[in-house]
Amino acid sequence: MNTALYSSQEMMTIAAARMLRNGAVCFVGIGLPSTAANLARLTHAPDVVLIYESGPIGARPPILPLSIGDSHLAETAETVVSTPEVFRYWLQGGHVDVGFLGAAQIDRFANINTTVIGDYAHPRVRLPGAGGAPEINSNAKEVLLMLRQTSKTFAQKLDFITSAGFLTGGDSRRRAGISGSGPSAVISDLCILRPHPVDRELQVVSLHPGVTRECIVENTGWPVRFAQDCCETPAPGAHELEILRDLHARTLVQNGCVGETA
Repeated sequence: MNTALYSSQEMMTIAAARMLRNGAVCFVGIGLPSTAANLARLTHAPDVVLIYESGPIGARPPILPLSIGDSHLAETAETVVSTPEVFRYWLQGGHVDVGFLGAAQIDRFANINTTVIGDYAHPRVRLPGAGGAPEINSNAKEVLLMLRQTSKTFAQKLDFITSAGFLTGGDSRRRAGISGSGPSAVISDLCILRPHPVDRELQVVSLHPGVTRECIVENTGWPVRFAQDCCETPAPGAHELEILRDLHARTLVQNGCVGETA
């Protein structure tokens, strides 16, 4: 498929959605992860169970939620429980298969920052904060991460570690007593990365169509590695694009933003 037929964000969203298996219990973050998770629900994974931090279990929103407090989540959920129950029973109890999160920065061992850019006491940018990300990263059986890739977002050193990935690599996560297997994939607008099975450093396993290795190197803050069997990400299918664009269009209409770009 001609890459001009879809945007890099659509490529990223669809690539991420494909990773969510049908029937999985998924703890979803707002933003890009929520878009990808709901796209999966509307395509190949109709029986996925979406959980949001505010308490909806099995949410099936007709549009993309603006926040965890969006009424569409509670109205379409199979049930709604308290936030403590979401964390204590579902997450810490080992009932969440996948955590689906975004980030502002990530390092080569999949540690993420959603707290500050710059010095903590006097930051250049104050980010939204941790929310439930540290608990999700620590307790979900696996974690999927999504963010746009630049040399600043894929940083050599994080300004602040909000949520632990593989800490300093190797078995440092296990030695720190963190349960859950940690991030299994990072999906950016340029490529897909997975942790090396031994040293746990992220390596590129798939380049999105039209993206070169040189582009990846330029947009990564550390000396990035490529897997030996690195391949090309399958391009978005017509059905995937149709469902994703329809989802964005419905969201814009519901929010009174007709005429704006999704």
